[in-house]
Amino acid sequence: MADLRIRAGATRSPQRGGGHSAALSLVTLLSALLTCGVRCAESDKPSNIILVLVDDQDVQIGGMTPMKKAKAYIGDEGATFVNSFTVTPLCCPSRSSILTGRYPHNHEVRNNSLNGNCSSLQWQKGPEAEAFPTYLNKLKYQTFFSGKYLNQYGSKAAGSVGHIPPGWDQWHALVGNSQYYNYTLSVNGKEEKHGDSYEDDYLTDLILNRSLHFLDDRSPQHPFFLMLSPPACHSPWTAAPQYQKEFKDVQAPRDGSFNKPGKDKHWLLRQPPNPMPNSSITFLDNAYRKRWQTLLSVDDMVEKLVKKLDSIKELNNTYIFYTSDNGYHTGQFSLPIDKRQLYEFDIRIPLMVRGPGIKAKQVLQAPVLNIDLAPTILDIAGVNLSSVNVDGQSFLAQMAPSLRNGTARPYFLVEYTGEGQPTSDPTCPKLGPGVSQCFPDCVCEDAYNNTYACVRTLDSKMNMQYCEFADSESYVEVYNLTSDPHQLENIVKKVDPSILQIMNQRLIKLQSCMSDSCRDYKQK
Repeated sequence: MADLRIRAGATRSPQRGGGHSAALSLVTLLSALLTCGVRCAESDKPSNIILVLVDDQDVQIGGMTPMKKAKAYIGDEGATFVNSFTVTPLCCPSRSSILTGRYPHNHEVRNNSLNGNCSSLQWQKGPEAEAFPTYLNKLKYQTFFSGKYLNQYGSKAAGSVGHIPPGWDQWHALVGNSQYYNYTLSVNGKEEKHGDSYEDDYLTDLILNRSLHFLDDRSPQHPFFLMLSPPACHSPWTAAPQYQKEFKDVQAPRDGSFNKPGKDKHWLLRQPPNPMPNSSITFLDNAYRKRWQTLLSVDDMVEKLVKKLDSIKELNNTYIFYTSDNGYHTGQFSLPIDKRQLYEFDIRIPLMVRGPGIKAKQVLQAPVLNIDLAPTILDIAGVNLSSVNVDGQSFLAQMAPSLRNGTARPYFLVEYTGEGQPTSDPTCPKLGPGVSQCFPDCVCEDAYNNTYACVRTLDSKMNMQYCEFADSESYVEVYNLTSDPHQLENIVKKVDPSILQIMNQRLIKLQSCMSDSCRDYKQK
């Protein structure tokens, strides 16, 4: 690949050979300067990039309410995307999509288990070796990771703590799923155990402190990329001591689909009791409050990180992305707590970005996916995207049109492979095998046949969702999000058959797409 790291202010010696050669030189120089304009904001060094990836933070049911500092330091200083989606509403496959820029059917991580390819050897040999940090590393970016990586990372069958994914210079990764205390890290391939001291071990703060040390120790001659992945607001929802009494009067919102029956929906949505028992409501309200409490430390992280960048004179040359791996629900359609479902509350995610060329206080409507993060970051770094195998597309043009030209996608794919247990849950024996996540009150949030694919259409003409389940019923759900934003009515039997046919054709195409074909919207 040609060297794309052209410096601002570069000059060329005059060439002999007449006006034609001179004109070509001028065009080449202007092209170089425009390319560098994305990466070289106010110096001859490419722009730095930071990605803050939180865990399970929704946007539909108030998840961004506690984030006053993050909204002030990132959203108000840049762009807020109000139509940002995950292509799969579960931690490990979503994070795999973020790292690779690919739909799950192309990176083949299906769920949070090793059998589902989460951090498996197959993942490590294939998609992980082509993840976007490898490209940044080749461009001499100084790369730093800290926090939750993938749910099965660090397990013996996944290579233990000695496995460091390619592309990372500094590696401080959590072994397993989100914890706040009493966890193990892989620190550059060495095991580091932590206890329950707030000052020494609280993971959100540790991630921040180590990132600040990295910034102090960096080489100022090269750009940096930081990926910070705190445990908040994933269970077990352990807030920092100073925040454990916050939001004591807050409860989960009661509007929309809260405590509504899952009428005309897939069987999994029809199994919760309605109305919900008081025990479920008490549980979910408590979870809702604790989730907000844990996020206050993330809000502090953003503030301290921005102030650090300012103090080292790097803020104006740094892109900062803030997002989540998936949404969440607390009582919607009588499901107490979890993610994994096809509805807006689980697939919509927060996304805010600030950086060179991005005007302040933008609220952008264009649909953006988590598979777009990798190509956008590589676009900023100056990578030729035609050389990268990604399904997503750069959204740099949406937030900084002065730097890039581009168009918004009219529709996209959401896909999920359900998880179940081969044997009955001993605490819920009546449910039988094949289900999982059956808490509280034996309400199951997942099952083997909670396997679906949806085409989500969102443009000026149509705001619809069409979903097909891989089950014995071949169940179909269709929603008009314009007239029914909470997806209360499945209109599959009411909608024009010609529209259903178009949706089905789009879905078939997207389910088998790869790379460029995932961005081909010429057909209906």
